[in-house]
Amino acid sequence: MKTLLRSTAILSLGLLASGAMAQDIVRIGTEGAYAPYNFVNDQNQLDGYEIELGNELCLRAGITCEWVQNDWDSIIPNLVSGNYDAIMAGMSITDERRQVIAFSDEYVPAQSSLYVAQTEGVDVNTAVVAAQTGTIQAGHVSETAATLLEFATFDDALAAVTSGEADAVLADGDSLLPAIEASGGALVVVDSVQIGGGIGVGLRQSDTALAETFNTAIASMKADGTINELMVKWFGAEAETFE
Repeated sequence: MKTLLRSTAILSLGLLASGAMAQDIVRIGTEGAYAPYNFVNDQNQLDGYEIELGNELCLRAGITCEWVQNDWDSIIPNLVSGNYDAIMAGMSITDERRQVIAFSDEYVPAQSSLYVAQTEGVDVNTAVVAAQTGTIQAGHVSETAATLLEFATFDDALAAVTSGEADAVLADGDSLLPAIEASGGALVVVDSVQIGGGIGVGLRQSDTALAETFNTAIASMKADGTINELMVKWFGAEAETFE
């Protein structure tokens, strides 16, 4: 496993421990390269929606959590092999992934994926489309007549469009919208598609107690509105939240 950065959140006084003892250390793998879900900030610390959410989930569950940064392309194998205990990395829940790992309940509802280009009128069905490797977006493009260019990170896939290497990029809307806004009109949405389910905590299939622990904490945050507040904070006022 290539571990680039590690930050530790020591969280105590949990209120909702279920299936995990307070003294347990739960290691959570994340990419750290998929803003605003997870990224490394100017202080060289992991930050973003999932980092803040994960810390609160651990606090409510009464468990000590340690964050581990890991490259996206090996993030599931390293979970399965035991290098950490959970994944929070903008990972959509899909039937294909469920064959290998389990998921908690959703902490982000299903989102639209956007095709973004530098010019209007790009035919995404025949264009050269960039996507991050191993994502549901890359899988979707591979099933169309478009030419797929895969990249290790979301930033690299986006850069392929701005450099002219690709005609468009397909990625989660919550990650693309800030880039579109920051581009000052240089990037535009040319199409959208609904693929995959919501986003949840990835877990080993044998860790049913830990799954229940996360589900209890997620339900608590949904019930008191905290999870919606975090989504609005990180994704903006137009974010799709839980009813």
